[in-house]
Amino acid sequence: MNRLVVLMMITALVCGLSACSLFAPREKKDETKEKEPQAKLVGRIASVSADKKFVTIQRYGAWEIAAGSILTTQGSDQRVANLRCSGEKLGQYAAADIQAGLPQTGDGVYFSPTEPSKPGVIDPPKAPEGFTPSLNSGTGSISPSPQVP
Repeated sequence: MNRLVVLMMITALVCGLSACSLFAPREKKDETKEKEPQAKLVGRIASVSADKKFVTIQRYGAWEIAAGSILTTQGSDQRVANLRCSGEKLGQYAAADIQAGLPQTGDGVYFSPTEPSKPGVIDPPKAPEGFTPSLNSGTGSISPSPQVP
């Protein structure tokens, strides 16, 4: 009788432990996964040209931003603008062309490390999967052509 109780306890213990995660392989955190690029504060708007076509940026630290890279600005009132780095530098200042928005002096300038796009090159829009363009795409209805007797 005593052996039966011990055998039942051992069986219950083995079944209980096999269901928990003690014997399961532990998942190792993969630290080699690439993290999403984070926007980094790289400077502030020092001046805006009179014709509102370019800005000078007082840069913070080393300027390792390639010409053609996109920069964003944010003002204190949540105003934003997009700039394209021109690659011109002089001392602690760098120049950028205004692409969209109205940056003002003092706005923070941020850089998100992504692949710089080439100026003048636009990626064509991708068609949905299974879409086959036809000659009549976008023309509305097809009008019948006149029949010659």
